[in-house]
Amino acid sequence: MAKTQLNVRVDEGTARAARERATARGMSVNRYIEELVRQDAGEVGHTFVEAAADFMKQYENVFAEEFGADREGAVREGPAREGAVREGGTREGRR
Repeated sequence: MAKTQLNVRVDEGTARAARERATARGMSVNRYIEELVRQDAGEVGHTFVEAAADFMKQYENVFAEEFGADREGAVREGPAREGAVREGGTREGRR
């Protein structure tokens, strides 16, 4: 894919943060900015999934306490829910 050069002016604090975050991720500032724009434009949908996973991890004990899970990843037994995923990865209730 052809590349186009953009010249962007930002304050020194923003530039420093971009350099630090790019370095921490092992990538160039150009690549870091490119990925941020792709995420913001919706081309990369993992941001929501990562945030949801962080939320679930943070509140795992609260969910376990509320819903009575005896162990990590436990699912309460009961009637199958519409659209629930069965063992083997297929959905129940949808044909």
